[in-house]
Parts: sequence; structure tokens; C-alpha cells
Amino acid sequence: MIYLGLAAIALVTAVLVFSDGSDSLGGVIEPDHLAGLVSTGGILILVVAGYWRQFTARLGPNLGALLAWAMIGLALVIGYGERDRIRGVGARVLGDLRPGSAVSGAGGTVTITRRADGDFRVEAEVNGRVQPFLFDTGASSVVLTAENASALGINPAPADFTARVATANGLAYAAPIQLDSLRIGTIGERRVNAMVARPGSLAGNLLGQTFLTRLSAYEVRGDRLILSPP
Repeated sequence: MIYLGLAAIALVTAVLVFSDGSDSLGGVIEPDHLAGLVSTGGILILVVAGYWRQFTARLGPNLGALLAWAMIGLALVIGYGERDRIRGVGARVLGDLRPGSAVSGAGGTVTITRRADGDFRVEAEVNGRVQPFLFDTGASSVVLTAENASALGINPAPADFTARVATANGLAYAAPIQLDSLRIGTIGERRVNAMVARPGSLAGNLLGQTFLTRLSAYEVRGDRLILSPP
């Protein structure tokens, strides 16, 4: 390789030396440009030749390393091209490992995986703070326990517990309130009407109709609860 490169450089040098001094050679390229290309090409040939000699000295290991780098590059290209699908698979795996966590999907949908006890426990943000909810289509309203409401700084007076709320377990008395925000994954709503249950009357928060009816749809598919944004 070195000898072929040197022969090419010598040939081009001879052409430059014996040229008639015109502004271009054959009307194609100027001598200065050709000289620059020759010098650059010569350096490149010498560098490549040096690396080629080292490469062929340990051909087997170097070919293995070259193949490994090629596979890494191919994996990166494929990963970048399929990044949205890979992100979706990762989110579904996270949902399976942590039932109740909101997994965002195509079109802004949010999917929650059923827990081992058979219920859909949903992690939601209420006024910016995470609260656990039980998905309950039988609840006419979003309902907070008195203890969870107190943790959010919501403390109705005893005389405020006048509203009756229908739940899957029957009727309960509660105090009407309005939440500044309620967010599940990428689905967020503001000024959501809700209730605070009378102390000791409810075991956990309920995700009821005052939030669910704001969605364009919600459905259960096997062990998946799918919420569609408004």
C-alpha cells in the first residue's frame, strides 16, 4: 500500500513539474489545488498504512474488536430508530413491577396494572402531592379519607360532613371540597369536585366519577385499566 501511494504521489509530482504553468491542468483542476490534494493524500496514506500494518500483525483479535464495535454501532442505530417502542416496553415492564404506577402510552392514554388483591390501586397527584386511590366506578365522587385530606392541609369542620356519597361499600357521609388539581400520569385536571369522608368511615381514597367523567373513556382490559385523556 505504501509503495502504491508513493508511486501515485511521484506521478502527480511529475505532472506538476512538467506542466506548462497554465492556471489549470486539462481545464479540470488548478495546480495549487492538486498539490494540496497530493500532500493531504500522502499523509493519509502513510497514516493508514501504519495502522494497517499494526492491524494485520494481530489480525484475529483486531477483526473481533472491529466486529464488536460494528455490532455496538448497529445496536445504537436500531435503538435510536426504535426508541419510542423501547420506551413503551420499558414503561409496561415498570407497570408490571409496580402495580398502581401510571404508564403513559400512545395518544396520551394512561395504563394501570391490577394488583395481586384484584383491585386497581392508582397513584395520583392531588394538589401536587402523591396519594393512593382505589379505582371505584361506583363512587359518585372523588373521595379522600379524613387522614389523607389532613395531610394535604384540608380539614373540614365537623358540621361540614353533610353530603351522602355512594361507594361500592354503601353510603358514607362526607364534606364537599374542590381540589386544585388531580393528575394521573400525563392526565391532569384542575378544580375537581371531591369529598372528604367522615373520620374513620373510609379505609382509603376513592377515584370516583367527578374525575372519571372528565375522561374521554376508561376501560378494563384483562389486568389493565386504561384511562383516555379528555
